[in-house]
Amino acid sequence: MRWIWIDRFEEFKSGDSAVALKNVTLAEEHLHDHFPGFPVMPECLMIEAMAQTAGILVGEARSFSEKVILAKIKKAVFFDFVRPGDTIRLHAKIEGITPEAAQTAGKITRGEDLIAEIDLMFSHIDQNLGGKKFPEHNFVFTEMFGELLRGFVDRYPGSESKK
Repeated sequence: MRWIWIDRFEEFKSGDSAVALKNVTLAEEHLHDHFPGFPVMPECLMIEAMAQTAGILVGEARSFSEKVILAKIKKAVFFDFVRPGDTIRLHAKIEGITPEAAQTAGKITRGEDLIAEIDLMFSHIDQNLGGKKFPEHNFVFTEMFGELLRGFVDRYPGSESKK
């Protein structure tokens, strides 16, 4: 099973920035056990949602030719809770990209309120300097992630089979 922590993209500027949307609902099981009686979206899942938003942005910048994985959480500062019924926006921007890695800056907002600032580093694992070998197929960018990009970019994982 693969968890997708964003619902859709609202903006997508290839090689530059993206804004994704997440609707938080009480129907999500993880909210029931995280602080019983006071359900909130766990901060680690907000980091993962930002990693998915920024990771797709980084992957698309290189035409999904790289397997992009989260390498480091450079900064994660939280200012408020996210509760069921909230809609959050994940704003990601590429700050630097090389053949081996990428760096992004991000923020999460709820309306005008700043919820978090999350800066991440990604590794292009096929270009790793340790010489490790990974499967040829891109197991990171699956068709599930590609569905989030429909309408924003022509090239997304699995698009070849849909044309």
